[in-house]
Amino acid sequence: MIDVIISGGGPTGVMLAAELRLQGLDVVVVERDAEPSEIVRGLGLHTRSLEVLDQRGLLERFLAVGTQYPIGGFAGISKPTPAHLDTSFPHILGLPQTVVEKLLTEHALEVGTDLRRGCELVGLSQDEDGVTVELADGTQLRSRYLVGCDGGRSTVRKLLGIGFPGESARHEWLLAEVELAADADEITAVMTEVRKTQLGFGAGPLPGGGYRLVTPALDVAEDRTRPPTLDELKAATRATAGTDFGMHSPRWLSRFGDATRLAEHYRDGRVLLAGDAAHTHPPMGGQGLNLGIQDAFNLGWKLAAEIHGWAPQGLLDSYEVERHPVADSVLNNTRAQSELMSLEPGARAVRRLVSELMDFEEVNRFLIERVSAIGIRYDFGEGHYLLGRRLRDVGLKRGRLYAQMHAGRGLLLDQTGGLSVAGWGDRVDHVVDVSEELDVPAVLLRPDGHVVWVGDDQQELADRLAQWFGAAG
Repeated sequence: MIDVIISGGGPTGVMLAAELRLQGLDVVVVERDAEPSEIVRGLGLHTRSLEVLDQRGLLERFLAVGTQYPIGGFAGISKPTPAHLDTSFPHILGLPQTVVEKLLTEHALEVGTDLRRGCELVGLSQDEDGVTVELADGTQLRSRYLVGCDGGRSTVRKLLGIGFPGESARHEWLLAEVELAADADEITAVMTEVRKTQLGFGAGPLPGGGYRLVTPALDVAEDRTRPPTLDELKAATRATAGTDFGMHSPRWLSRFGDATRLAEHYRDGRVLLAGDAAHTHPPMGGQGLNLGIQDAFNLGWKLAAEIHGWAPQGLLDSYEVERHPVADSVLNNTRAQSELMSLEPGARAVRRLVSELMDFEEVNRFLIERVSAIGIRYDFGEGHYLLGRRLRDVGLKRGRLYAQMHAGRGLLLDQTGGLSVAGWGDRVDHVVDVSEELDVPAVLLRPDGHVVWVGDDQQELADRLAQWFGAAG
């Protein structure tokens, strides 16, 4: 029997597959499309995603092909990066989602993931022992668990009957990579003028030639799975900009809207949801790709613990407890950004007020931490201010923290040298080292880097180890 089947081979699916493989599980990813999509739906990675990649030793391969940009701004309101952000990565890494997916897929394959393209999940049933998956060609697969990472129109979510409440799209934009016959000065001049009254329009040159163009659609399509035609893109561009720039030779065309929905539940028995299958929202702030990767990072070790048999009661359910509110927060801030980008007089007045408020350092910091996801604090009860937060990559006397986390295990950073993880050594690494950046005796981290204990008392430590890593072995 397969340990985990993942439906969907996008960034969330392959990130989750790699996390499960690090824990020694047998993982099969079934992906409907025979080839990776060329459509660029995201343009970069936020701070927390960069931390996640660094925790697994992957960051350098992303930095090698991306471009670093300063963090700053909300709803297109540009502000300086707040000073002393609690991270070693105070920037955004610009690179297309297609490249992110390619690199994550390479990593998943390197660690032994079985990726099967051209395999569409069309049915599922589950019992107390596992899940039976039916593919479009009639093949059946059996696994202990199934995770739906199959996008906003998730087949897995629909087959489970999990509600997906929220708002349907009110606005739609067309997105494409095309050749433009107009010269660069004309394109820049038109775009500058149009954006005085339409913030949803843009045309940017691509490194290999051509332009990535986004423009408001003439209306909201009844069938949003149907890609727009070149004629449709030309008409929409002329309606917004007064010209279509002589566009031709599209590489790809796509559409996206501002539908905002959140799954009522992330789990039904042995089936779970992650990424866009669990939440969809407007693209403001570029948070969707990052949210899915971080879902996978939260879920992977918990699901592995459940399958290996050492998970304490409630650990797997904590995935929904922790990630559902995070998604709800993202939905709220993208709704707010959508309103702030409206050109209605009332919205513009609020935008001016928000811009003034962002001149206050703490307001700017709050919004940046919200969008970049470094401000997340899971509710682990009362205690030290670090409890529930992820710990940034602090420097150690003999290296740095994140370099110790590549294996995806828990970690006790012990600055006293007098503590022990005996009984949990198969699940938790004990690092005795000191950091000038950390003013506590010791911290216990989950595999996703969130702090579950701070102190120097061995009995308290043992209690927290049992709470998060099960009974001593």
